[in-house]
Amino acid sequence: MKLKGRNKVSPDFSMSSMTDIVFLLLIFFMLTANSPNALDLLLPKAKGKSTNTQNVSVSIDKNLQYFVNNERINGDYIEIELKKALKGQDKPTIILRAEESVAIKEAVNVMDIANRNNFKVILAVRPN
Repeated sequence: MKLKGRNKVSPDFSMSSMTDIVFLLLIFFMLTANSPNALDLLLPKAKGKSTNTQNVSVSIDKNLQYFVNNERINGDYIEIELKKALKGQDKPTIILRAEESVAIKEAVNVMDIANRNNFKVILAVRPN
């Protein structure tokens, strides 16, 4: 006795689910891709709330003079001063205050020092 099965396997492959996945991946990568011209930052004005967990304050004035906790220091020795000031802190935090006319290069220099030493940096801005 020969029995025939009612369910037959179709050799066709449905591409609809594959195109859905490709479409979702395309949208994901378009949204997460970094575009160099995506941010137009106008600092230092901002709305927001600053925290009171200040450990060390670094200020840069328009004459490119550096101040750590209101004491003027040479820009070449800022890393040494920050290490001394933040030694023994659980969560070392730097509040960075830079005037509007200061080049971003100077602020990035302080941020780079903080990054190398695992310090947290908060950029201080004035309210609108």
